[in-house]
Amino acid sequence: MAANSVAIDDYLKTIYHHTEWQPLLMTSSQLAAELKLAPSTVTEMVQKLVAQGLVDHRPYGPVALTEQGRLRAASIIRRHRLIETWLVQEFGYAWDEVHDEAEVLEHTISDRLLAGIAERLGHPRFDPHGDAIPDAEGNVHRLPFVLLSTAEVGHAGEVLRVSDRDPELLRALEGAGIDVGHRLVVAGTDVVRVDDGATVALPAGAAGAVWLTA
Repeated sequence: MAANSVAIDDYLKTIYHHTEWQPLLMTSSQLAAELKLAPSTVTEMVQKLVAQGLVDHRPYGPVALTEQGRLRAASIIRRHRLIETWLVQEFGYAWDEVHDEAEVLEHTISDRLLAGIAERLGHPRFDPHGDAIPDAEGNVHRLPFVLLSTAEVGHAGEVLRVSDRDPELLRALEGAGIDVGHRLVVAGTDVVRVDDGATVALPAGAAGAVWLTA
């Protein structure tokens, strides 16, 4: 795959990710910070993406995907998340090990192999971190959710999603018995009760990286 195409996909994925679990649109400065690129570089690429009909952007305004851009982003995210699920289920990878592997493989496997992976896995709707896997048409299904840091004391919910940005945090959460599908009760600031009733102090940063059913 051409380097420019990979770069475009990375921009579109980043914009898509930004509004998956919160409603605010992404700014150019946030996009530059997330991609670790100079603002001038991002501004130039955003202009190219606008010209290609992939994003909407006006000076000093947010950057938003067009429908064409959303579908392209959903397609590459589908590849990434199916690969992560495949690596966990078929090769025994831990959930903190799959992101970097998937970043490489998402640009290299064929559509035929991807279809085979999806069929082999039974067309899963969620990856190991709880992120929704878009279907072949770009559609996703999510339950109503709340970020753990904003949930009130006493709120009980199932873990829907854990951010995969920090492998060390993933390992710490797993060690504390907090994983996708487990039920938690908010017991206080950075304190929860887990499935077996034990009270657990959350690792640093966890409250901003775990989403529960609303």
